[in-house]
Amino acid sequence: IIIGSIYINFGGRYYECMSDCADLHSMFQRCRSIRVESGMFMIYDRPGYTGNQYFMKRGGYADYMGKAGMNNCVRSCRMIPSHSSTFRIRLYEHFDMGGEMMELTSDCPNLVMERFNVHDIFSCNVTDGNWLFYEHPNYRGRMYLIRPGEYKRFSEWGGRSARVGSIRRIMDY
Repeated sequence: IIIGSIYINFGGRYYECMSDCADLHSMFQRCRSIRVESGMFMIYDRPGYTGNQYFMKRGGYADYMGKAGMNNCVRSCRMIPSHSSTFRIRLYEHFDMGGEMMELTSDCPNLVMERFNVHDIFSCNVTDGNWLFYEHPNYRGRMYLIRPGEYKRFSEWGGRSARVGSIRRIMDY
């Protein structure tokens, strides 16, 4: 990932990142454009992989701020490893993997209407692949990176609430 500094369209100072970086603040003060030359990344507006998240795949993002609803700060980024085989996630209606369990192996553009008739996911277990949770149906709103592992409560994936409207697999593009 190449993160441009103050100027739109990739002008100014830049920082090249080839792996996870928990604190980018020392590299630059503001960021207006991003170019991903290979791989996939999740960027965060706070250090330590916290705050608002935005998924970026290969391509140029000349002025991602308005589209992403983020401020002009990129404070950390996480590389998302390629994964193109099987995908499996278990969603639970209560904390600590309690209550009814629902399993997904493919994308779900509207969690309420299409499959499960639920509004809130309080915990989940990812056994295969990387996923994106979206706050609203049809892959809109805030997004959250869900990597393999157990999430006993929504705050562990950075969620402000248990509201999940749609879910998408992160495929190797």
